[in-house]
Formats: sequence, structure tokens, C-alpha cells
Amino acid sequence: MRLAVNLTLQGAADLARTAEDLGYAAALAPEGLRSEAAALLGLVAGRTRRIALVSGVMQIPARPPGLTALTAATLAALSGGRFRLGLGVSNPDVARGWYDTAMDRPLARTREYVEVVRRVLSGEPVAHQGRYYRIGEPEPVRLLTAPAPADLPVYLAAVGPRSLRLAGEVADGWIGVCASPDAAADAVAALAEGRARAGRTLADFDVLPCLPTAVGPDPAAAADALRGQYVYLMGVGDAESNTFCALARRLGHGRAADELRARLAAGDRDGAGAALPVDFIDRTALIGPVPRIAERMAKYADAGVTTLGVMVSAAAVPPEERLAIVRACAEALEKSGAAG
Repeated sequence: MRLAVNLTLQGAADLARTAEDLGYAAALAPEGLRSEAAALLGLVAGRTRRIALVSGVMQIPARPPGLTALTAATLAALSGGRFRLGLGVSNPDVARGWYDTAMDRPLARTREYVEVVRRVLSGEPVAHQGRYYRIGEPEPVRLLTAPAPADLPVYLAAVGPRSLRLAGEVADGWIGVCASPDAAADAVAALAEGRARAGRTLADFDVLPCLPTAVGPDPAAAADALRGQYVYLMGVGDAESNTFCALARRLGHGRAADELRARLAAGDRDGAGAALPVDFIDRTALIGPVPRIAERMAKYADAGVTTLGVMVSAAAVPPEERLAIVRACAEALEKSGAAG
């Protein structure tokens, strides 16, 4: 298993360079309400030399597939071929509210979107009149970026079994978030089913869950540094369609999720964060001292994870402490015996 770092807008280059020096395999740029992925990765591409760069994830509703392919090709050229295209459908309320785009039938939309992006990346002239996407009329879409990155890896963010099977079938990697080791193992099984549909195995597939991470001697105190991130994730859109509220319910913390949303609606963000039990954060994050994190990393490796994302972006700490988290997790991976 290898490590990846999830970047923040502030200090992104320092985080990426530190991770690169420590042997991290990849740096992911998130995209959402706080930052856009392509601009951040363009900066990091010029400040690093070896580490893979991943959009984690570009939101499908935000860009037509032709622009996504052009952006991907540009970042691949700027980085010397280190770019990996991570895509996701986003929250349906964000898709409508931010991008004025419907995301009904998200699996079918994602399948068609990936197909079109791959065709454009091949360099061929593309005219596509599909069910959800129509490009190339009257002018075919043709990518002139050199060299054409026809084999550029595509990753999909996915949560449920059907979306996981789709990721295994049409993508080269999976990006997850806040997955427990057991959930990661279940995801690997669903991904393998999708790979089998395509006549392939997981041998060349990257399994990359990203975990909020805070390091310190007291796990409960470390969990406190992550509460704001959980409030952010669980507060987006409608509670019934929110992926992370659904996760809390599956793990037996539905009442806590309801209380979080109620306090958030009342304007009490601190109270919303306090509503979450430490157990819920512990099961979906990396918290505590280095030896404890090392034990957790070993469980993820046993579950079939190939790259573990360290979300320093989730910790409410100063930039220098985020660099310390990157270093501590590199140490933890060595102690875990799972490095590969």
C-alpha cells in the first residue's frame, strides 16, 4: 500500500513537495465549495517532479466532457504525464444550485461522460449525440494537445454498490472518502464485480479511499480537530440525499446525524460538530498517535486498499501542523508493515 495526500488551497505546494520527498505516491486536489481542482494542480505540477497528481474529484456537472478532456490533457502535459483524472457526480443539490445541471440517472450519465472523455482524449475527432451529452455539431471536438494522453487513467468517486461496480467496469481507479476498513473491503468486492464485467481483474486497479486525519497522543482530542470537516460534509444539501449522513445511519449513528443537521439549521456549527460521537469519527478517519494509526493502516491494506489518502485538509490546524501530519503518516506506514 502507498500513501496519497489531499491538498489544501493554502500551502498546497509545500504539502505536495513534502509528500513527494517522503515517498507519497500521489497528491489529490479536492473540488467543491472551497476550491477548484485544475488551478490547484497546475500550481503543484510546476512545483513537483515525481508525485502523481489527481483531481479528487472534478465534478461532472460543472464541466461538459469536451472541456474536461482538454483540462486533463493540459494538466498531463504540464506535469509530464503525472496527471490522473478523478471524476464524481457531486451532491444533487450542489449540481442544481451551483451548476444549474440535473443529475438524475447519475450512473447512466457517468458512464456516457467517461466514454466521451476517453474518446476525446484519444485525439480522434468526436461528434457525439447521446442521451445526456451532445457535442461535435457543427464542429467536431478534437484535442490537439501534444502528446495526446490516450491512456490517461480515469478514477471515479463512488459510494453505493452500483456506483462501485460501474467504477470497476469503466475506470482505472476508485476514490472513496470516510470509509472504514470493513467498508473498504466491501467496496473492493463490488469493484471486483465491475472489473469482471469488463473481463479484467483488480490487478491494475487503484483502490484509493481518503480519510480525514489528525495525529496526537489522545484520539479523542485528535477527533475534535476533524469535527468541522464532518459538519461541512454532512451539511451539504438535503439530509436525505447527503452521502455522509447516510453513512452515519449505516454505522448506527442516525440520531447523531439528525442532531447535527438540527443544530446546523439553528446556526450552531460548534454544537453540530459536538453531536458526533468519537466512535463515528474513529471508524471513518485516522486519529491518534503514530502506532495507533499504523495499526489502522494495516487493516486498510488487508482490506485491499492500494493507496490510502491522508486528508490533512480535514484537520483544523495551522499549515505547519498539516506538514507534521504528512510526516507522521509516512512514519506510520513504515511501522504498519504495509508499505509497498
